[in-house]
Amino acid sequence: MESFERARLDAYFYKIAAQFRSERPPASLLVTHLLPERPAFVRAVASASDLRAVLPKPKSVSPTARREVERFTQCDPLTRDLFADAERALEYLESRAGGEQVALLDVGGYFAPVLAELCDRFSGRLLGVVEDTENGHKRYAEFEKLPCPVVSVARSPLKDPEDFLVGQSVVFSTEALMRGRGDIMHGRPALVIGFGKLGGSIARLLHAKGVQVTVFDIDPIRRTQALSQGFTVARDRDDALHNAGLVLCATGSISLRDEDFSALRNGAYVATVTSSEDELDLAGLPDVYSRTRDGEHVTRYQTTGHYFYLLNGGNAVNFLHGASVGPFILLVQAEILAGIRMLAHGSLTSGMHEATAADRRAIADTWLTYFNR
Repeated sequence: MESFERARLDAYFYKIAAQFRSERPPASLLVTHLLPERPAFVRAVASASDLRAVLPKPKSVSPTARREVERFTQCDPLTRDLFADAERALEYLESRAGGEQVALLDVGGYFAPVLAELCDRFSGRLLGVVEDTENGHKRYAEFEKLPCPVVSVARSPLKDPEDFLVGQSVVFSTEALMRGRGDIMHGRPALVIGFGKLGGSIARLLHAKGVQVTVFDIDPIRRTQALSQGFTVARDRDDALHNAGLVLCATGSISLRDEDFSALRNGAYVATVTSSEDELDLAGLPDVYSRTRDGEHVTRYQTTGHYFYLLNGGNAVNFLHGASVGPFILLVQAEILAGIRMLAHGSLTSGMHEATAADRRAIADTWLTYFNR
């Protein structure tokens, strides 16, 4: 990043943080992809709250970014196991912010399994959660009754540009890995599992490249949307898997389980848009499959009479090439700062919430001032 670009980024976040700084900033814990441009956002979070620790997503950490962040705040290791056990999660929260008012800033619903226990037993006050992703939104929305407010930016209109560009980066990275093995997309029917914002973006981009695309989604509404946009919608999932030379998984909630892998067409490529633990049940894959490296970031799974290729170990394929979506990600990050202020006021009821239209307009207006050049 050039020095003038860094200066513009810092100026933008200074302005946003000033707009959404509360009178009594809460303590915070931040889960984030620690990509090269991310330290500016982390500094903004530290300005809008009393940031106690950053928990970088383990498959998307830039060593340079981590070193920069560690100069001004704590970085702790993040695993699903840390927040799978209530006792362990509570001990961690007490060690970082015991007795404080705390906002949890999440990417993917990490805090969801222990949220009720944390709200009930924490020595301070858990103000709530700000969630960034559709996957995490679904995890919190599954609660019959949420124990605290959850401010979701996952379905914000400010996230639409990011979702479109993430779809582009997924298709780019998938094609790059295939070409690295001497293969191309054309001539390989593609199956997109999940027709949400990301899945829809991926399907449209593949179609624009001349790839034959079939869509599968468990939601009948999304299936009708896919049909209205001209895509073939699979009636039988196993048949769709068997016919696809490329499978792109975009559900955030286990697209392929043990019995699904055997239905894959020989030589099929499998790629995902999120962590392997969220999208693929690789642990359930029969032991008869051997695993060998077949090119950089490509694993060949093979048993007698059957083989397929898994890209980037089943993790988000676009992170291999930086997962860059340009300055549009800054719109969503600004809305996360607005979410911190919403929680800091302490007036939200338990349940799902979104930023106001006025806050979103203010964010977009500020963003345009700095980046519409």
